[in-house]
Amino acid sequence: MTDLELAAVQAYVRLVKGVRATLDDTSHPAGAPPLLHEPMAETDRALRAAGLAGNEQRLFQLVADLMAENGVRQGA
Repeated sequence: MTDLELAAVQAYVRLVKGVRATLDDTSHPAGAPPLLHEPMAETDRALRAAGLAGNEQRLFQLVADLMAENGVRQGA
């Protein structure tokens, strides 16, 4: 995994965690979309820089590889 791919995968993982946290927060349901704007933009930039934009198969393989390296079970 290249440095750019690693940065993109880490940005994607942060985005997923942010989405989960934002959507789980029922106290501000209408506020969720604005809170996600910057993490989505960061992820888009990182994916483009790594050449992963539109290449979901490669992205998800890299995410799975990173999770395995960190001892995270898939589906957890």
